[in-house]
Amino acid sequence: MRTWTAPDVAALPRPASPAPVRVLDSTSRELVEAAPGATARLYACGITPYDATHLGHANTYLAFDLLQRAWLDAGKEVVYTSNVTDVDDPLLERATATGVDWRELALEQTELFRTDMTELRMLPPATWTGAVESIAAVVTAVEGLLAAGAAYRVDGDIYADLTADPDFGRVAGFDDATMLALFAERGGDPERDGKKHPLDPALWRGERPGDPAWDGGTLGRGRPGWHIECSVIARDGLGLPFDVQGGGADLLFPHHEMSTSHDRLLGGAPRVHVHAGLLGYQGAKMSKSRGNLVFVSRLRETVDPMAIRLALLSHHYREEWEWVDGELDTARARLAAWRAALASPEAAGAGTRVLDALRGALADDLDAPTALRAVDAWAADPAGEDPALVAAAVDALLGVAL
Repeated sequence: MRTWTAPDVAALPRPASPAPVRVLDSTSRELVEAAPGATARLYACGITPYDATHLGHANTYLAFDLLQRAWLDAGKEVVYTSNVTDVDDPLLERATATGVDWRELALEQTELFRTDMTELRMLPPATWTGAVESIAAVVTAVEGLLAAGAAYRVDGDIYADLTADPDFGRVAGFDDATMLALFAERGGDPERDGKKHPLDPALWRGERPGDPAWDGGTLGRGRPGWHIECSVIARDGLGLPFDVQGGGADLLFPHHEMSTSHDRLLGGAPRVHVHAGLLGYQGAKMSKSRGNLVFVSRLRETVDPMAIRLALLSHHYREEWEWVDGELDTARARLAAWRAALASPEAAGAGTRVLDALRGALADDLDAPTALRAVDAWAADPAGEDPALVAAAVDALLGVAL
């Protein structure tokens, strides 16, 4: 799948001894070094393209954009992989409800997502793979799990046997009752007759009347399960194991628990799980099912994308918060103040205080609000700092073009 255009990233002087970039691991609940090696490998779960892109999406992908920028500044090679779930029940349901072919809907919304990511200056993945593109690889992986005794058949469907993974449950650390409730709420089928355990996730969904289906070889005609799709795409894009698996907080369970379980059996689990806080609007989580969405494409009609980016950056990536109209007013004023400071005759000097502050903030669990306050302080008194270096640091580390 064609990804979006990469933004130009300003060059910065290399830090003499870069601080390790630490993030909160959702499993250990401790700050850990996100990628200790010379190469940093990231998988961020992508969109289901039937309503793209709302601010909740943008908030999540901005977190992993910051992580990549911090890694790059520290001199690491970054390999980023993501997916598009371009065949799934919600997409098919929306297509049916609107009378649009599901393939056309997926293509239209994926292209809108590309445009939004480009305008927000998000770094693109090196590999961006659709679920449909991954079907042949998923079939091979599921056939392997069947042969290993780690999967089983229920009528025309195939399920993972979670007893093959003794570490299942370690990612989220939830008790059985919580897992069962969330599994039922978030697309699972704990009541399915014939399953060995209610939590066993689907690897392959056999063909249903009216649903799209593909040749699954020995699996029969059908389509992939959600969790195995991400596992295979991550494996093929990054290799297993890799450094960071990321997404919104609602993906912790079941999606990341299940996909990590599959990863273990396919070659190795991700080291760290990182989750962005969920964004609310009108008193509830911003979600497609509720319809309380604020779309990036609509905001862009009247708002500088850099102001949108700043509005999101003003909250820590793990924070759960509610979008209100005043967020944009504050962000516009901040952006104007920064740009005015750059043009000020007092903006002169050779200091590196802003660059050092931004590096320190991002290394400490991607603390964007602290980074923004450092730039605010400079804008209020720009004397002594190198203005070109400030602009380059804000560009390279925060992704904001001044």
